[in-house]
Amino acid sequence: MNAQALWYLSRATGLVSFVVLSLVVVLGATIGRKGRIPGLPRFAGVGFHRNAALFAVALLVIHVGSAVIDPFVPISLAAVIVPFTSHYEAVWLGLGALALDLGVAVVATSLLRRRIGFHTWRAVHWLAYAIWPIAAVHGIGAASDLRSGVLLDVVLVTICAVVTAVVWRCWVALAPKLTPAV
Repeated sequence: MNAQALWYLSRATGLVSFVVLSLVVVLGATIGRKGRIPGLPRFAGVGFHRNAALFAVALLVIHVGSAVIDPFVPISLAAVIVPFTSHYEAVWLGLGALALDLGVAVVATSLLRRRIGFHTWRAVHWLAYAIWPIAAVHGIGAASDLRSGVLLDVVLVTICAVVTAVVWRCWVALAPKLTPAV
């Protein structure tokens, strides 16, 4: 595979994995404590959330792998794992490595959920809310083509969707506490 194809593969899978990650966060925020998306049975919401997350992980593996083997940009495997050690775009790639490391923790604890218990899983799973903005800043900082045009529109739509879902989730959680007792 030539370097240009690897560059396009890395960019495309990075963007699509971010869009799918955004969908995962939106689904996670809307599923809520009862484990369901309003209007859908529980298995549909949780299953869709889980499968979308696995798809995002698969895309992320391709994104990282193609970036590492791309001869145009010197990204070492160590820089992918250890944040802020890259000699190329240290801050932006460091944020990507940090998001990846946090994502590995979320995925690992999700796979081990029955063994580690619900409370441990949930505590680690809250990292998903940190992963998303870190990944967003990584993408916008590392990929200059995301800063204008249609790709910027895609990023802005995903940001609006995630912010809306998280605000809605907070509102639903806080609304009963804000309503005066009658």
